[in-house]
Amino acid sequence: MRLNKIKLKNIVLPISAAFLLTTATSCLKDLEREPITDQIGNNIYKDFSNYKNVLAKLYGGLAMGGQISGDGDQPDSDINGINGGFSQYTRLLYTLNVVTTDEAVIGWNDGNLHTMHKMTWDASNEFIAAMYYRVYTEIAYCNEFLRNVTDEKLGTNNITGDNLTQAKLMRAEARFLRAQSYLHAIDMFGNVPFVDESYSPAVTIPPARIERKALFNYIESELLAIVDQLKDPRTNEYGRADKAAAWALLARLYLNAEVYTGTQRNTDCITYCNKIIGAGYSLKPKYEDLFLADNNISNPEQILSVNFDGINTQTNGGTTYMVHAAVGGDMKAADYGINGGWYGLRATKSFVGLFPANGSDKRGRFFTQGQNLEINDLASFTDGYAFIKYKNIKSNGSPGAHNNWVEADIPLYRLADIYLMYAEAVLRGGAGGNQATAIGYINQLRERAYGNTSGNIASINLDFILDERARELSWEMTRRSDLIRFGKYTTGAYLWPWKGNVKDGKAVESYRNLFPIPTRDLIANPNLVQNPGY
Repeated sequence: MRLNKIKLKNIVLPISAAFLLTTATSCLKDLEREPITDQIGNNIYKDFSNYKNVLAKLYGGLAMGGQISGDGDQPDSDINGINGGFSQYTRLLYTLNVVTTDEAVIGWNDGNLHTMHKMTWDASNEFIAAMYYRVYTEIAYCNEFLRNVTDEKLGTNNITGDNLTQAKLMRAEARFLRAQSYLHAIDMFGNVPFVDESYSPAVTIPPARIERKALFNYIESELLAIVDQLKDPRTNEYGRADKAAAWALLARLYLNAEVYTGTQRNTDCITYCNKIIGAGYSLKPKYEDLFLADNNISNPEQILSVNFDGINTQTNGGTTYMVHAAVGGDMKAADYGINGGWYGLRATKSFVGLFPANGSDKRGRFFTQGQNLEINDLASFTDGYAFIKYKNIKSNGSPGAHNNWVEADIPLYRLADIYLMYAEAVLRGGAGGNQATAIGYINQLRERAYGNTSGNIASINLDFILDERARELSWEMTRRSDLIRFGKYTTGAYLWPWKGNVKDGKAVESYRNLFPIPTRDLIANPNLVQNPGY
């Protein structure tokens, strides 16, 4: 069945700054212009008709970065010290997990942005700090919702019948979203502050620091606890989490378990990949259709996405950023459904080299006219091929709803990634799968990419899987963690242009496998310890 896209309006939650963050509240602004009393918040939860709007804010925390169209500067940005568009959740994920790799460079010199691809960032970097606070803003949204939908409070507020059933489903979704943000925290920052809904916003004691392994165990336990409370795969509204989303997050957690805990969990990864594969998902026939303005329509591959519609989600992050920033030079903006390019993102020659030079792999969609393969000047848009991922064009060729705000959704989890995780976990020795099946899954991806069987392979190894993940999942915010898992992010085992601020690339310090805890938070919370090297 086709599920409708949630309209993610920028709903303001009735919480004050004390509720908003767990650590350095000075780095986040009140979501309201004046503090909101508990009484007003309690009144919202007495009326079940408000619940879906509040839930939409939890999902909307991934889609919007502020209170107004375009996300805004102060006081309209959710996070102090940085524009709301710059600090939108998926845009920051892209900056930290794609721009720091071979998949992309960016030509802008805003603040310390130029240090990201060069891998020369430090603890004062405002984009890293914004990612950290964006993660904790989302966790705070979820915690506040969860405080108000306990069994006790649902009973007190006389939420009964089908409304009670729906409220408990929403509660499980909020726990999923919180676990997902904690996965981002464990992946990018390691040992971090921890709070759940039991942490009282009224207390002045800073939250405790949780070790990476303990946080891994918490994320795992949360997902296992809620998975049966979520709707069956493909039965929830489009853009809302279901069992398959929880399985996908578990699979990703287990695939990276050795990085996070020192212990492989590849058998568990295969187990949850198999659950998803058996749930009735299938590949969308045309690869490029996955990234168009109507990618919410007839998409049997999508497990969960961050949704944009061009009208209710007018953000300078999201796919608006992904499309505009990738257009410049001789590219015609109208061909991508937009009113102009921002002359920012390009690909490195190392990434270009992962694809056949003859263009037979349709996933390697590069714009080369007027572009140089070599990047001699990071600030020059014409140095480096432009890469085409998203378009604000529908599959029938018509433009999106707005020529500035892009309406394509960003996939968080899709079947192709599950196929690739399954194959990698098999090669790493996980039980419950086999190489023949893995090769079959990979060849399904390659037949779609090539349009025939000419790209099919008869055998696979781990190096092939790493490259295939880049080809299939490019710009989907997985590259950094993939390279770390394979020991190639900071080491000299794989170099790309301007890695380490050297034109041909060089190894960098291993401590850069983690980003620093923002200096402001270390000052505000004496329980925290800076990551090594910073």
